[in-house]
Amino acid sequence: MLEVLGLGATAETVYRAMLQQPGLGVAPLADALGVTAGEVRAALDELFELSLLRESVEHEGQLRAVNPGVGLQALLARQQAELERKQLLIAQSQTSVATLMAQYAERPVAALDAERLVGLDAVQARLEELAQGIRMEALSLLPGAALPAPGLAAAHRNNTDLLARGITIRTVMQDSARNDRPTLAYAQSLTDAGAEVRTAPVLPPRMLIADRRVAIVPIDPEDTGAGVVQLTGSGVVASLVTLFEQVWSTAVPLGASRARDRKGVTAQEAELLKLLSQGHTDESAAKRLGLSERSARRMMADLMERLGARSRFEAGLLAAREGWL
Repeated sequence: MLEVLGLGATAETVYRAMLQQPGLGVAPLADALGVTAGEVRAALDELFELSLLRESVEHEGQLRAVNPGVGLQALLARQQAELERKQLLIAQSQTSVATLMAQYAERPVAALDAERLVGLDAVQARLEELAQGIRMEALSLLPGAALPAPGLAAAHRNNTDLLARGITIRTVMQDSARNDRPTLAYAQSLTDAGAEVRTAPVLPPRMLIADRRVAIVPIDPEDTGAGVVQLTGSGVVASLVTLFEQVWSTAVPLGASRARDRKGVTAQEAELLKLLSQGHTDESAAKRLGLSERSARRMMADLMERLGARSRFEAGLLAAREGWL
């Protein structure tokens, strides 16, 4: 129960026993708890290191359990400080990554490995050209809750042609796309025609891979109007294929329900808990999941109710105890 605070199961049992029966030695504790004397000594060392045990002033050579209101609150404060430190490091890392990406984007790229395409017409023309040249398979990741209507129409035309030619199509959409009727209808039409479509709670940026030799990725994932980059370098494309296969292996087929797993949460709910525990705001977590901020808050409220938590911090502790994180 207290593992999230860094307390092992045996150490917690020993701590509880010492609170109830002060003064118990190693042998009595081992007999009472059904563990070995070595395990008790290791637990005592762990408790002492966590400041949950102190040397007795009254009885020389004995250890006494620290009041939980003091000891455990100190551990909670320590965990909170560590979480804040990690959040700061994440924020600093995000800034460094953004700077590095900006610097890299300004570098000239080899003409044979990458080509920038700016403007919707230019992008659509290249996608149509690629579709005509595909001979084996088309792999794609489509994040976001809803795909724009013009894009859906164009994608439907291209994919209908590919499937009619016997091309394998595998696509992963975001779970939230199931809630958008036009996007869901498009996905269903793909599966009806013979394509394979799956969904996942969180996806990497959009990509299209043709015959494992050409990849199309956005210049800026946050700005679809910035255009795309066509990549043909074998090493880069192979890495993107590996990324796609990893996402595909954990995604859920479109026809399957997003049932809660044996731990009691859906993949989307588990991802929301994970994002919030990592320091994401409601807004950024919702964006990662392709949800509205209101939907993310409603989902979190439902999780708190199921956990019986009165605060988000308590919900995090209880979720960790339940194995939801």
